[in-house]
Amino acid sequence: MSDETKHKSGAPWRNFYGRIHGKTLNKAQVDYLEEDLPRLAPGRVSWEENPEREKIDLAARFGGRPVWVEIGFGGGEHLVHMAQTYPDVAIIGCEPFVNGVAMCLGRMRREGPFDTIAIHAGDARDLFDVLPDGSVEKAFLNYPDPWPKKRHHRRRFVTAEHLAPLHRVLRAGAEFRVATDIPDYVRQTMEEVPKAGFDWLAEGPEDWRRPWSDWISTRYEQKAIREGRTPHYMTFRKS
Repeated sequence: MSDETKHKSGAPWRNFYGRIHGKTLNKAQVDYLEEDLPRLAPGRVSWEENPEREKIDLAARFGGRPVWVEIGFGGGEHLVHMAQTYPDVAIIGCEPFVNGVAMCLGRMRREGPFDTIAIHAGDARDLFDVLPDGSVEKAFLNYPDPWPKKRHHRRRFVTAEHLAPLHRVLRAGAEFRVATDIPDYVRQTMEEVPKAGFDWLAEGPEDWRRPWSDWISTRYEQKAIREGRTPHYMTFRKS
């Protein structure tokens, strides 16, 4: 099936290989999804409600704040931490895994309220479709699905299919951070991200061994450390 193949809705045929659902949600998590998720949408992202792919008015949605994007926020630890650390910045979190979205919404209820967080519970590529060119000032990719088998490496985020639209929506000079504990993911990141129009900012080994000053160690990172894997912290800038 070619990249040009379309659904009846007009949406491009985009394979999504990761899990969408995990274990059964509890009553509170179902309530979070039903009550909180609709008002946290960044705008009209889905193909059903926006088949023309009109761009989101970010100034109207976020009151002129700078906009950052986190791709695959897991349980929301980093997303919420950044919102607390930078209250004058708007952050759009993308996460297709329903259980992760529910965990994040619960965290926001406990630690909020937050009026600077928006949630897109779906594929980041659909969000990129409707973000204006050059509208995002920083992006994060923290511990993405490693897809360890070689035949699955094309499913990783650090491929042209994802990096090209990310590059388009980032403003000139915007920062793109990648954290991973998988050596082969580091290799692919270092090969593919510069080819997509980004400069690697490291000047020495400590620049990828040491986390960012505003970093919070997530449960995924703690699991990696317990299992003997070494985190890598890579910082790029849009050329």
